[in-house]
Amino acid sequence: MEFDGKTFLTALGLAFILEGLPYFLLAERMPTVLRFLSERPAPELRRLGLTAILAGLAVVALVRW
Repeated sequence: MEFDGKTFLTALGLAFILEGLPYFLLAERMPTVLRFLSERPAPELRRLGLTAILAGLAVVALVRW
């Protein structure tokens, strides 16, 4: 398997876009959302993160298949 820098940078750019969308579209609500997340226990945040990772892997697998 060969590393494709263009594909990697495209994926990185898309990740930045997806990360920025909530802040742009829901700027007024973000402080409340961030406060809510900061009050969650670490295990709950880890489960949320793992769910996002697995969902992302599933999307990539479906697209590549």
